Amino acid sequence: MEKMLQDRVALVTGGAQGLGEAICLRLAREGCHVAVADLKEADAIATAARITDRRAIAIKVDVTDEAQVAAMVDRTVKEFGRLDLLVCNAGILIAGDIADFAAEKWRAVMNVNLFGYFLCASCAARVLKRQKSGVIIQINSKSGKKGSFKNSAYAASKFGGIGLTQSIALDLAESGIRVNAICPGNLLDSPLWVNSLYKQYAEKWGITEEQVRQKYIDQVPMKRGCTYEDICNVLVFLASDDASYMTGQAINVTGGQEMR
Repeated sequence: MEKMLQDRVALVTGGAQGLGEAICLRLAREGCHVAVADLKEADAIATAARITDRRAIAIKVDVTDEAQVAAMVDRTVKEFGRLDLLVCNAGILIAGDIADFAAEKWRAVMNVNLFGYFLCASCAARVLKRQKSGVIIQINSKSGKKGSFKNSAYAASKFGGIGLTQSIALDLAESGIRVNAICPGNLLDSPLWVNSLYKQYAEKWGITEEQVRQKYIDQVPMKRGCTYEDICNVLVFLASDDASYMTGQAINVTGGQEMR
């Protein structure tokens, strides 16, 4: 049986661990050859090595560096001959009250999450326009739809990401290229939460990490956190020909927490 994305070439930024790793592995199962791009080169190599039934390569990249991003796209095309799917997943989150938020940390979040997305999409678009085909998908957030408590930098970067997604979609529509975003809910079992956010929020709010987790579960109508599989299911659909009439959309995957 032919797979959903048989023999397509995917480039995934932030692909070395967590959600990015899950995306790379799922795309390979759906038939893609995969370029795993990440600042953490050793982890990118390890993720690429886990893909055995399709071709996979690892690329070290800082998505805020234009020359590195251009080299990433060029190497992907050189290795595989084309580019069919760009997944812009690289991102960082630094939380803080607006009165105490260090400017350099606020700027760093914007630089990776928004400027990095722009650079990756811009470089990929040059290839996709020549092909007159392709798909760009940004991993956004429910924080791109609604302000986030003590999380202004992240929310601002994700609001901007949706505007950028819509604008790029308009730029590229006549070239046969589709551009969409996915807005996940809280990935409560991901390394970001387990290794960082629970502790950050517990300290800020004076509660236990388990109470932080329950607080976020209680906010979801479906009473569970978002999973990698939830996101990958939507991503594969958006990347496939089944979504051929969808562009400029920001699709919620939030268990009903966000409905706009």
